[in-house]
Amino acid sequence: MTHATILQQGTIHCFPAGLRDQKGDLVNAEVSAVVYDGKRLILASDKPIPGEQRSAVFALPMTSQGPDDSELEYFTTPLIKQAVKYEDFALTADGRHVLATTGFDRIDDVSHDLNAYNHLLIWPLGEPDKVQVVDPDPRDGVAGSLELRRKLDHAIGFPYYKIEGLAAIPGERGDGLLVFGIREQGQSHDDFAYVSRLVGAHYEISDQGNLVLIDEMHDLYAFEPGDHESVRFECGLSSLEYDPYHARLYLLTSFETEQDGVPHIGGYLWVMGLEDLPSGRQPTLVTTAEGSPLEFEHKAEGLAVLDHERLFVAYDNDRHMHLGSVDERDERHACEAPYSLLHVS
Repeated sequence: MTHATILQQGTIHCFPAGLRDQKGDLVNAEVSAVVYDGKRLILASDKPIPGEQRSAVFALPMTSQGPDDSELEYFTTPLIKQAVKYEDFALTADGRHVLATTGFDRIDDVSHDLNAYNHLLIWPLGEPDKVQVVDPDPRDGVAGSLELRRKLDHAIGFPYYKIEGLAAIPGERGDGLLVFGIREQGQSHDDFAYVSRLVGAHYEISDQGNLVLIDEMHDLYAFEPGDHESVRFECGLSSLEYDPYHARLYLLTSFETEQDGVPHIGGYLWVMGLEDLPSGRQPTLVTTAEGSPLEFEHKAEGLAVLDHERLFVAYDNDRHMHLGSVDERDERHACEAPYSLLHVS
């Protein structure tokens, strides 16, 4: 069994308090992606953060006292600012590049107005200014990873889907296996099912530093969180994270529902060995030190491995403002994103 203990909780100030968008509405921090590059946490909101010198992607040091948002740095390279609705980050299997995916949950093939929602980006570790689009449309002036989208369409087999997980793990070919985690699939954005499904393909890093898929995108794995007796609410996959220290994969699932008029948000953490992927073995639900299921009180959306025994969890509570046990205050400011630091054993 894998156990987790909360070492620290708090909030990150993602932008100045009171920031408003062009419509005059208060901007809300909705952190949905996080990765650790060995020194800093790189985070992203799945909603734009307005301002010429800001973007939805930013980094801050991870110190012995926790994340330090006093040294927050926005990634303002045009390609990074161009993409919308970031959902997950990953490091390549060799740890030398950062990957960032959007949700791929909407497209307009005629106008291309929604291409910003269809991006997989790559940049060398520590060099976001060298960002590139993975598997772009071959037509000049057409933005986005549209060739990749066509491959995802074929592998997933539904007209609507949402990507919320991304991981790169050691594979049998090339430089590794690129894994996408699907949270929603169905006929449309209002006719879908929550799922925890993985598709992927092997990849190589080219001489130009871009990621190239070298075989066909295909189904890798799926499981139903609700089959576990301790899962109280319907969940969908919300993040993937490769743990190179223990050759395993973490899967984060989250829920946002209502029962008897009462809203419920939260999530669960699962772990599996890489050898369990081809066998289809069910992942293990991470528990507390006492052996009870670890159920997050907030909507767990981002996950990062920090070292051999620590994980960082970022929460995207959307418009839910309560802080619960994260802080003595009842509610967070709109600019704050709650987080937890876990010790895993």
